Amino acid sequence: MAERTGPAGPGTPAIRLTSLRKEFAGTPPVVAVDDVDLDVRAGEFFSMLGPSGSGKTTVLRMIAGFEEPTSGRIELAGADVTKRQPFDRDVNTVFQDYALFPHMSVAENVEYGLLVKKVSRAERRTRVAEALEQVRLGDHGKRKPSQLSGGQRQRVALARALVNRPTVLLLDEPLGALDLKLREQMQVELKGIQRDVGITFLFVTHDQEEALTLSDRVAVFHAGRIEQVGTAREVYESPASAFVAGFVGTSNLLAGDAARAVIGREGSFAIRPEKLLIAPAGDTQRGDGLMGAEAVLEEVVYGGPITRYVVALDAGARLTALEQNTGASHAAANLRRGERVRIQWNPEHVIDVPESASR
Repeated sequence: MAERTGPAGPGTPAIRLTSLRKEFAGTPPVVAVDDVDLDVRAGEFFSMLGPSGSGKTTVLRMIAGFEEPTSGRIELAGADVTKRQPFDRDVNTVFQDYALFPHMSVAENVEYGLLVKKVSRAERRTRVAEALEQVRLGDHGKRKPSQLSGGQRQRVALARALVNRPTVLLLDEPLGALDLKLREQMQVELKGIQRDVGITFLFVTHDQEEALTLSDRVAVFHAGRIEQVGTAREVYESPASAFVAGFVGTSNLLAGDAARAVIGREGSFAIRPEKLLIAPAGDTQRGDGLMGAEAVLEEVVYGGPITRYVVALDAGARLTALEQNTGASHAAANLRRGERVRIQWNPEHVIDVPESASR
C-alpha cells in the first residue's frame, strides 16, 4: 500500500520538481527532459501542454514512478519520492486507454484497487459508492463496461483512481479517444469533479484549447524544457516566447522588415487573430487611435460562428484575422479573395515576444 505523503505544511506544493532530467540511451544520449523545475500547488488543476516529443508525458511518467530520472528530485507533498516504486507513491494515473476489466461490473472495476490493498469489505462498498457518485455514475454500478458510452467508461476509470484517495491524480491525455462533442462535455465534467473532490490534478495534453479550458495554470513544454508557466489568460494574452505565441492558439508573428514597417520598431511581435479588424481598403471608420496596414485578401474561410480571413500585407507578412458572424451587416461581410483590404488593431494588443524563455 502506498505510503501517504501528507499532511504537508501550509504552502507546501503537491508536486515539486527540482532540476529534473531524463536522458535515454543513444549516441549521443537523447535528452527528453532538460533540467525542469516546477511547483504544482495543492488542490489545483494543472496542465502540462506541448507537442509530441516535448517531454510532458516523460515528466508525468517520472512523477508516477514508471520512469527513473537521470538526475534531479521529485517531491510529493514535501516528501522525496524520487527513488520510490510506483506502488509506494500516493498518486494514481488515468490513461487514454481506460483498461477496464470487461468481465467485471462497474462497481467491481472501481473496487479492484481497494481489494488488492485488502481494505475491509464494508469500507470498500462505502468508498466505491462515494467514488461513483463523484463521477455521476451512482446508479451504474451493476453494469458492465460494454454497456457504457465512451464518456461513461472514462468516468469509471476516473472513479477507479479517485477511490484510492490519492494526493495527486495524474491524467495522461485521458480524453484523446473521445469524439469532439463528447470530449467537450467531458472537459466540463472533469473540471467539476476536480473542484468537488479537491484533489490535485496533473493533466497532460497537446490540445491547446483543452488546456486553456480546464486549467488553473498551464506549463508549456518545448524540446524538454518549460517555456512558460501561468494562468490560461497569462499564457494566451502574454506569451513568454515566440514558441508559446505560435503554439497556444493561433498567433500572427511579425519580425524583421515586416515588424519595422508595420509596428514601427525593431523586435518580434504577436497579434491574436481575434484582435484584428478587417475592412475594404481605405476604410478607416472602425475606430480612432488604431494602427493599420494595407493588404491583399488571400483567403476567406467560413467557419459557422466565425469567418477566418488570411491576408498578405504589403510589408511582406501574412496575417489571419477572425471575425464573429453576428448576423449584423459590417464592412467585412462581402469581402472577396483578391480584394485590397485594410487591417487594423489597437496598439495595446501588440505583444512583445522574446525569442525564447526556456527555463
